[in-house]
Amino acid sequence: MTVYEVCTVVTEQCPVDWTVYGYYPNLGVNAFFAAIFGVCFIIQVAQGFKYKSWNFTVPFALGCMTECIGYVGRVLLNNNPWSNTGFEMQICCLIMAPAFLAAGIYLTLMHMVNTFGTQWSPIRPRLYPWIFISCDFLSLVLQAAGGATAATAGYNVSLANIGGNIMLAGIVWQVFTLIVFAGLSGAYFRRVHVNRSEMTASALAVFESRKFRLFLVAITIGFTTIFVRCAFRIAELANGWSSTIMRNEVEFIVFDGVMILISVLCLTVISAGQYFPQMQERSGPGRRALAKHTSTPSGSELEAAVEK
Repeated sequence: MTVYEVCTVVTEQCPVDWTVYGYYPNLGVNAFFAAIFGVCFIIQVAQGFKYKSWNFTVPFALGCMTECIGYVGRVLLNNNPWSNTGFEMQICCLIMAPAFLAAGIYLTLMHMVNTFGTQWSPIRPRLYPWIFISCDFLSLVLQAAGGATAATAGYNVSLANIGGNIMLAGIVWQVFTLIVFAGLSGAYFRRVHVNRSEMTASALAVFESRKFRLFLVAITIGFTTIFVRCAFRIAELANGWSSTIMRNEVEFIVFDGVMILISVLCLTVISAGQYFPQMQERSGPGRRALAKHTSTPSGSELEAAVEK
């Protein structure tokens, strides 16, 4: 039996330096993140009911909820850095949460392609969710499996390293998926910009509307911050458990917590349902009004719908 196997609380024989992170997570900062992600979760659910934008809201709400749980775990670690419960909560949830957020972003591209013109898309619109959600799911499975393995490894260093490597593979795959998504999105919007004179008046009205431009900026910021966070996590896990990067809470807060918070705030304040209503799941007159961009040459009616 190693000395680590009898460590359940911080004592002279079990100092905080011997834990994975080597510090007491900051109570105020982590409680703040837990609270604000919890609030964003509630707002996302409310927006889902109000705007019926469930294909965006569901993954984003799950991401917010998972972030909240993860930071609650870090609050528990502030009380006891040797807490297995706190460690398991934060390692599993904070690793997985951005995959849910990325899924929400991936789904927006199909709706944008259907709105502005499928002829400029490198692939068929219906393939976007199949490709990127499948890739995201694989990333999520790898990160969940790795997190669970690491969290339940106890004092088995070899098993913990295997879990860390599985998590690393999941995040590397996630970064690869993000890069491919960025490439396809960039190619599509370049073609749309070049050929915007060929767009229907109604589609052009949406493309040039202030609401859509704001939403596009929010999506871009949200995507970029998730990418930065993933790159940080690769550097963190590549150096192994208890590495210098992993034991630096300031770097974790800046490159993980703050990055994901920016993403969530951007796409909660500038919500898909309100700023890009083409993602709304409606039936009846409301849905038909929003769908006119695909067939109506006049943009007057859709412009009125966009303004609403």
